[in-house]
Amino acid sequence: MEKLLVKIRGDSMWPSLKDGQEVICTNYVGQKIDVGKIVVFIHPFDNRIIAAKRVAGLSNGGLFVEGDNPDPTSSDDSHNFGVISIESVIAVVD
Repeated sequence: MEKLLVKIRGDSMWPSLKDGQEVICTNYVGQKIDVGKIVVFIHPFDNRIIAAKRVAGLSNGGLFVEGDNPDPTSSDDSHNFGVISIESVIAVVD
């Protein structure tokens, strides 16, 4: 599978991933995604934004994603926009 290099921007995934950190990802082509994995996806409200969040739950073809930062105001995630479509996933962090 193809690998992608993704640069993290912002603090929503701190302390796991830090602002400016580059992570290697596997291009998403339909492989199983487990709870606990970090996915890179197109933001459901703004397709110009690519986001990285941890999968907290699975729901009928969708994923509930959350930032790791313990500050609830630091992450725009499924608490704000609900479950994301599996079709919006671009990659899975290795």
